[in-house]
Amino acid sequence: MIKVLYFAWLRERLNRSSDEVTPPPEVVTLADLVAWLRKRDEVLDLAMADPSIFKLSRDARIVPWDTPLAGATSVAILPPMTGG
Repeated sequence: MIKVLYFAWLRERLNRSSDEVTPPPEVVTLADLVAWLRKRDEVLDLAMADPSIFKLSRDARIVPWDTPLAGATSVAILPPMTGG
């Protein structure tokens, strides 16, 4: 089981901060995981209409989208931050 964490405006839009999921065997990278999550959740799919703006974290480290999922305990989806 993997804990998927949502941050900032993505968390607000989804109205939840996390999900616990068990992806199927064909989900091997973080990109695969995001695609699988989007297929299962219309609100997440709409919120991530432009996935290129998001960063991903595997076990609290920012990593490329093609990072293997095997062994991960948590994945965070990080939308772009705005500041002031």
